[in-house]
Order: sequence, then structure tokens, then C-alpha cells
Amino acid sequence: MTSSPCYLQCPVGLITIEPIDTPRGSRPSTEYIAAPITSGNRVSMKAHPTERDVIARFFPFLTWLPLIGRATLKADLLAGFTGAVIVLPQAVAFAAIAGLPPEYGLYTAMVTPVVAALFGSSYHLISGPTTAISIVVFSAVSQYAEPGSGAYIGLALTLTFLAGFFQLAFGLARLGALVNFVSHTVVTGFTAGAAILIVTSQLKHVLGLTLPRGESFIDTWAAMATHFSTVNGFVVAVAAVTIGAAVVCRRFFPKAPNLLVGMVAGSLASLAMGGPEHGVALLGEIPSKLPPISVPEFSIPVIRQLAPDAFAIALLGLIEAVSISRSVAARSRQLIDGNQEFIGQGLSNLVGSFFSSYAGSGSFTRSGINYAAGAKTPLSAIFAAVALMALVLLIAPLTAWLPLASMGGVILIVAWNLIDFRHIRFILRVSPSESAILAVTFFSTLFLELEFAIYIGVFLSLILFLSRSSTPDIVIMAPDPATRSRQLTSIEKRPLHECPHMKIIRIDRSIYFGSVGSIRSRIEAMIEKERLTNMLIVSEGINYIDLAGAEMLVELSDVLKARGGGLYFCNLKTTVFQFIAHVGFIDRIGEDHIFEHKSEAIAAFVARRDEACRRECACRVFRECSGEKDS
Repeated sequence: MTSSPCYLQCPVGLITIEPIDTPRGSRPSTEYIAAPITSGNRVSMKAHPTERDVIARFFPFLTWLPLIGRATLKADLLAGFTGAVIVLPQAVAFAAIAGLPPEYGLYTAMVTPVVAALFGSSYHLISGPTTAISIVVFSAVSQYAEPGSGAYIGLALTLTFLAGFFQLAFGLARLGALVNFVSHTVVTGFTAGAAILIVTSQLKHVLGLTLPRGESFIDTWAAMATHFSTVNGFVVAVAAVTIGAAVVCRRFFPKAPNLLVGMVAGSLASLAMGGPEHGVALLGEIPSKLPPISVPEFSIPVIRQLAPDAFAIALLGLIEAVSISRSVAARSRQLIDGNQEFIGQGLSNLVGSFFSSYAGSGSFTRSGINYAAGAKTPLSAIFAAVALMALVLLIAPLTAWLPLASMGGVILIVAWNLIDFRHIRFILRVSPSESAILAVTFFSTLFLELEFAIYIGVFLSLILFLSRSSTPDIVIMAPDPATRSRQLTSIEKRPLHECPHMKIIRIDRSIYFGSVGSIRSRIEAMIEKERLTNMLIVSEGINYIDLAGAEMLVELSDVLKARGGGLYFCNLKTTVFQFIAHVGFIDRIGEDHIFEHKSEAIAAFVARRDEACRRECACRVFRECSGEKDS
């Protein structure tokens, strides 16, 4: 087989890419050589990371800095200011969910997006405080300290540092594919459960009830039922005005900051009805300052306490960031590097823990708005953080008039938007197994520790994946005379004649230790039941073979050889071929039993049959049996 050279434009000029010559009839080499067209010197293309690749990995912002111009600056400035207005009420609300003073949500929205933008790979991802992370922070730290206290803040910062450390370690270890093991169903179930917990935690502010802290989900609802007669009508009215104004604003003015409008409307309603005199509690003035320097606590007992929760937050944060960046990239046509996103998120939390920021991640709302507002580079995230700093310095005193009921109403809206009703209905309708994972994750979130809910969902997803991958499809095939080249077709689709001397099957999915038992038992059953001597495995659906799988195939080959036949392969993928060659599989099976195309395998098999077999066989399902060849 021969291949034509191709040409590639690179920084050193136009080069030609040619395959290394291989003997005729052997498998093509996967090694290539390259040379500048004006030079006779050739260099191997077995590429090592270039200096530019290394720089891009540790300083990814250098790759997009050349994109900045007058037009991009204008677009990024506009998108940044829009993002700052959007995140202002969200950051205050998320800090309340996390059990922290409101300014810590603002600090997180100032520091985290800057570091994540500089060291991540997405041009549009906006990081900062998020609902899911906030509820996990509250669940993790509230069991050790009183929410809002100095000790609580210190533990939250330590938790943030540890989560960032895990994320950075994952990124440096190139574990970007780790998030692929957490299914979207698990995230959907977890966020729906977290939304219910958020609603539960805020109803006391919306209804004006005084309830004990730290109660379980069931106990909190039982306490609300007991104290329902003490609901404050003025508090409910303020919350209702807040929610109504935000919903109306979003309905008729979708580009306006609806949450901020709701907060302002609730504050005005409280002033108009004399809210403080009727028991409407106010938030109080937020400090008008930039993020102060902070030092997390690094004692061994504290690290031991918080490490499991930090790991759960790290995993959840990475799932959010990577899935959101890929979702936006699908529209912006940008390639996302999952490992670089791990590094960016890890550094943002590590650095943030020293600037009074708690754990953050990517925000779908703010990232989507950032893209819709026309952002061109990650500079928009930096502009958003700078604009937020300016806003906080200017309007921080006004927060003294913000009612807790108004902030609670905004949080209820945020929680409602967390629940993906459409996707939940779809899962419940089409997949019983995914529905079970959704239900288990959802109820685990409500009744167990939040980190365990994440782990349980991941564990169930892995079990489901292993169950499916351990029983790959084995399709029995035969030539279809209705097609011009007698294409191999499943006999389940059409009642085709099989060759009595050669069984043809196709294995879909990988052959690894988990699937070896299922594959072996089914093939051995075919061999014994049909008294097979030869078998051809069409291997185009096999993406991976491990040592256990290779050993199993060798044993099946030995069984067929003992019967006077053999095991044949065709259409092996290059990576699979390289592996089995490396482990000596080809030597044990026989190089003459492995072919690039099915026509070559069938022709070789027919040629090896003895004269009596060729003369007496009346089936002649292959064209080669009559001396024909596939076109």
C-alpha cells in the first residue's frame, strides 16, 4: 500500500509529510517523516512537546493576547460590565447560601474569574460563586462552626484551598477525562436535590420564621409546619414583590439584570410599608473595600476533617466548569482543553483562598450571558471583575437597606432555575436505569451528606457503564448477495446463508478484563454448538484490547487450531494493532491470520481450503469460492 505525501504550513515554512516506506503487502507504518520543501533534511514526526506547547500549557493567556484589538476591547468591555451587573446580586445570594457574610460572595466574584480566565482554555467561561458549590460549602463547614463566624470563614477558606489543590493536581496529572465518568444524569439529580435544599434553607427568610440552625431536611420542614402560624405577612409581601418584579423583568426585558431589579423593588417595597418596624430584617451594609489578604488554616486535624468534602467540591466544580465551557464552545466553535480547565479552576481556588474568596467554579448563567453579550476573549472576565470592584466601592452603603426577605426571594428564583425539568422528564420517559440513578442521587442529596450524594451517583454511573461495556454486542454476519460487493450484513437483519466452514462475527465495544468472560462464553458456545473450525472477527468496532482480552483471543485461536482451523481478524484499528503487536499477540496468533480488509481475509481463507472441501461444498457464499473477486 502506498500513500501520497501531504503538505503542511508551519512556522518554519511549507513542509511535506510522507509515510515511511514499508514492504509491499505488509501493514502500513504509522510513522511519518517531514522535511521543508527547500531542504533535503528529514526529521522524525514522532513529536515531542514543542517549547510553544509548554509555554501555552503554563501561560495559556499568551495564546490569546495577540487576538486583542480595538474591536475586541470594545466587545469585551461591554460584556464585562454586563457580567458585573448580573453577578452583583448573585454573589450576595450565593454567599448567603454558603453561610458566609455577603461580601465574601463578592470577593469570590472579583478574584476567581480573573485567575480562571488567565489560566483556563475557554474564551467565554466565567468563574465565581455558584449555587451547587455554595450549598456543599455550607453542608461541609456548618458541622464544625457557626455559619458567619470567624471560625466558619477560616474553615471555608481552608476548604477552598484544598479543593483548588485537588483540581490543580488533576490538571497537572492530565486527568481531564475524569469528568467524563460523572454522567449528566448524576449532575441533574444532584442539582435538583440541591435546589430543594436551598429552598428549604431560605423559606424562613421569606416567611419571617425563626427556626433552629443545622437541622436536617425533614426536621426543618417539620419545624416550619409547627411555626407556620407565626408567619410575618410583611416579610412575605416583600419577598413576593421581589419575585414578581424579577419574573416580570425577565419576561418583558430579558436583557435587563432581573435579579438586581427584583432586589431594588423589594427594598423599595420594604421602605414604603415601613418594613423594619414590622419585623422585616435588613441585610446590613457590606464593607466598601476590595478583597483583603487572608490565610487559610493548615493544621493537620483541620485538613483531615475537610479533605473528603474538598475532594467532592473539586470534582463538582470541575464537572461544572468543563461541561459549561464545552457547552458554550459548541456555539463559539472553540476547542476546549479539559486539562487546562482543571489547572485554571485549581489555581483560581488556590489563589482565591488567600484573597478572602471561597470555592468557585464556572457559572452557566454568567458564561452564557458573556457569550451572548459579544465577548471575544477571556479579557471580558477580567473586565467584569474590575467593574464589580468599582460597583462595590460605589454602592456598598446601599445594601444596608436590602431586606433579607428580598434576598431570600432572589435565591428562590435561582433555586428554581437550577432544576432542569425538561431533562428530568426526558430521563424518566426513556431510560429506567438512568431514572434509577437520577432518583438515588436526588434523594441522597436530600437525606445524606452532600459529598456522599455525589459519590453515590458517580458509583452508580460507573456500575451502569461497566455493566454495559462488559457485555459487548456480538453480531453474526454473512455476505449479502443483494449488494454489489457482497457487503457483510447481520443475519438478524436479513436471512442470509452462512459459510459452514467460516463463522464471521463482529464485536462491538472493547475487549478488556470486564468483558472477557462474556465474550469467551458466547464464542465458545458457538464453537461447540456449530462445531466450528474457523472464525473471522471483523474488528472495526473494537476500540481497545487489554492483556486479559489478548490472552483470551489467543486461547480461542488455540482451540480452533486444535480443530484444524484458526481465528482470523480484519479491519483492526491502528492503535489496537500497535498494542497487540507490542505484546506479542500477532506472533502467537500468526501474522497470516490478520488482514487489513475482509476481502483479503476471505480470499486467504478460501485459498487455504483443501481441494476436496472446495469441490464438495455447495454453499459458495463467497465470490472467491467461484473464482470471482469483490469489486
